[in-house]
Amino acid sequence: MARLHWFRKDFRLNDNEALAECITSAHADGDGSVTALYVFDLNAFKALAGIRQHSLRAGVAALADSLLELGGELNIQQAAGGLSAVAEAVVRVAQAAEVKEVHAMRLFDPAGVAEQNAVGLALQAAGIFLRLTGSNYAVAPGTVLKASDGTPYRVYTPFFKAWFELLPAGAAAAPKPLPQLGQTWRSPLVAQISPSQGLPDCTEAVAFEVKAGEAFALRTFERFKKRALADYADDRNRADLSGTSHLSHALAHGEVHPRTLLAQLGDSKGEEVFRKELAWREFYADVLWHNPESLNDYYAPIFAKMRYDTGEQSELRLKAWQAGKTGYPMVDAGMRQLLADGWVHNRVRMIVASFLVKDLHLEWQQGAAWFERHLSDFDPASNAHGWQWTAGTGTDASPYYRVFNPVMQGLKFDPNGDYVRKYVPELAHLAGASAHEPWESPNGYSAGYVERIVDHGLERQESLARLEELKALR
Repeated sequence: MARLHWFRKDFRLNDNEALAECITSAHADGDGSVTALYVFDLNAFKALAGIRQHSLRAGVAALADSLLELGGELNIQQAAGGLSAVAEAVVRVAQAAEVKEVHAMRLFDPAGVAEQNAVGLALQAAGIFLRLTGSNYAVAPGTVLKASDGTPYRVYTPFFKAWFELLPAGAAAAPKPLPQLGQTWRSPLVAQISPSQGLPDCTEAVAFEVKAGEAFALRTFERFKKRALADYADDRNRADLSGTSHLSHALAHGEVHPRTLLAQLGDSKGEEVFRKELAWREFYADVLWHNPESLNDYYAPIFAKMRYDTGEQSELRLKAWQAGKTGYPMVDAGMRQLLADGWVHNRVRMIVASFLVKDLHLEWQQGAAWFERHLSDFDPASNAHGWQWTAGTGTDASPYYRVFNPVMQGLKFDPNGDYVRKYVPELAHLAGASAHEPWESPNGYSAGYVERIVDHGLERQESLARLEELKALR
């Protein structure tokens, strides 16, 4: 019996449980023909910033090329109209391919769950079964529970210990019968009924070619192992060095499974820290699965009562933060990196997030929404709970007292000012660490850099004072 695999955030052929099951089932009870499908939700696509549109488009294009090399074809549908339109597109292609089962990878974030529910119901109404298998996690969200009472973990360290014990013994084997993928699409009838519409146009241009895909992700991991893994424990926090894996985009789009990465890690200090970073991603996914409201609401509800700033001045400050014009070089470099590259160094993400919440007294959701629009490696759980961790409203054990000093953070993690000068050309004339404190140089503002919009020392005191107000409400 023919089968259909609906690609979602699993832009890979290897270590893909849902695809492997689809192919195996097609061979077990039929001729082995498999239809490969991806559906663009055009409403969601057009809401993204240009870099995210190009990133998603590049990932789907790379997947299509991978299938083409094997003699297969990726049917690409464009659905305008939200979830119902996506569901209609999946049903339409499934009926044209005359399949009775559609295979797909399970998603665990609220939007992914809503999508698979809508598609599942529409398929059921058409007499077709949606089979969800596997995930983009080494250990699926909801699996790691306390042995004592069966409740989920709320703190990372004990979660990591329990998660580590549940890790599989190694990466799954690559599915063997992939060359059969193209058979269904050689049928003129199917092509006539359900034509492949192709990749949608992006609404904005970008200044560089976005690289994506499974092969690129695997090459990136190999380069990382040679380039930076040995020193990862120390260099991952340096914004001026290439000390990170550069795999967040691939993990977000499912171009590589974390199981594949974990299977190749040993016990060195760098490898252990990298393993723990992968576990942070799985911890946040687990937290969101158990607390879906925390995608947009406060994980610790009391913080919804904190006094945040609103009004015209707050809007101006938010825009200054978004544009990278706060007058604090490390903050501005990070925000401009986001706009230029669609990516921000993880340490810098914490710095800019702390500045928005603790210095500008704005709610974390405003920053998270800006990141969602622009980050090419956007992951719902990591974005929401990364922001809540820094904002002090999330899973951190002693949260709100931590206020990042943007100047000291810059001096520590960009000691020579190279990162700042790269993204803030108005400070390129300042040598070394002086780029972090232009107000200390007689010509610091000669190239047009902006003055500081707030005084960090005063705003830190204000932030802690507001915390005391909140405590009084408990």
